[in-house]
Amino acid sequence: MNSNYYAILMAGGVGSRFWPVSTSACPKQFQDILGAGETLIQTTFARLLKIVPQENIYILTNARYEETVKDQIPGIKQEQIVLEPVMRDTAPSILLAALKIQERNKDAKMIVAPSDHWIQGVDKFVDDLNFAFEAVDDSDKLVTLGIKPTFPNTGYGYIKFEQSEDKRLIPVEQFTEKPTFKRAEKFLEEGNYAWNAGIFIWNVSSIIKNFEKYLPEMFNLFQKGKDYWNTEEEQGFINDNYHLANKISIDYGIIEKAENVFMIPANFGWNDLGTWGSLQEQLPQDDAGNTVINARLLPFEAEGNIVRAEENKIVVLEGLKDYIVLENEQVLLIVPKKNEQAIKEIRQKAIEKFGDKLG
Repeated sequence: MNSNYYAILMAGGVGSRFWPVSTSACPKQFQDILGAGETLIQTTFARLLKIVPQENIYILTNARYEETVKDQIPGIKQEQIVLEPVMRDTAPSILLAALKIQERNKDAKMIVAPSDHWIQGVDKFVDDLNFAFEAVDDSDKLVTLGIKPTFPNTGYGYIKFEQSEDKRLIPVEQFTEKPTFKRAEKFLEEGNYAWNAGIFIWNVSSIIKNFEKYLPEMFNLFQKGKDYWNTEEEQGFINDNYHLANKISIDYGIIEKAENVFMIPANFGWNDLGTWGSLQEQLPQDDAGNTVINARLLPFEAEGNIVRAEENKIVVLEGLKDYIVLENEQVLLIVPKKNEQAIKEIRQKAIEKFGDKLG
């Protein structure tokens, strides 16, 4: 296993579209959303261990989840947990991790991976990552993994790639964030677009140079802490300065502006598990198309539903079609599947009426 390979695992989100199962106190990445016997972050960590040494995997998360990370990833060291005192999107946390890693190993190459995605075909995933690490070796290439689109999804970003003789490392022309349905349909017709999986691979020195070029204020802010990286003073510097960084994603801040961006078409199955509907695609269904998680369902003319309960509860449904039925200890949510994008807004209204503890 290559000691120059590093990974940063993004685990700071709230997962509000999976409310009420996912809450700010325990977001979806720390839950067994799939009913697989381990949480999403545990699955992702285990997958990365097949290519990256355990001591080289960093977890970026909100400060409030520090103990949760330690509980779910036994043996992880404090220095491998990067704690954000406030949420500032992905760019500041990635820069922070890159500077920490560079201080430790100037020859480091790193993968940035979300902690809550579903991936099928781990061997193919590892093969794609090995190829990506080789592609960025001694180069300034910024590499992203692209997913072949299967339908005009309006919830994903799209990568327009150049027609190239090299079918595995392809130059990127442009990124488009969450297009309209008609535009997404056009992308699929044109054939040279891929979904953006949000998985990136690059040399640490290269991505830091791009921060210096495209986000100089953020770079200069964090450079003030160069004497503190990987020391006991590091967290104090982060607590005092992190909130001063602009709130911006790595996509908007760097990837969409940078030159020398390439895409590797992914050979593995992928789903970002962004909504309950996307989750249903990965789980078995009964003869009536119902998907059941952590529950025992007794359906009467009930079909196409998603049901998730607590502690294997018996759920009886009659005459319900294409609904989402979810519960936690405090909340029962019943909403049509066609309105699942409204769950984030419903969560906010529930918090406003009944209190923050629900969220």
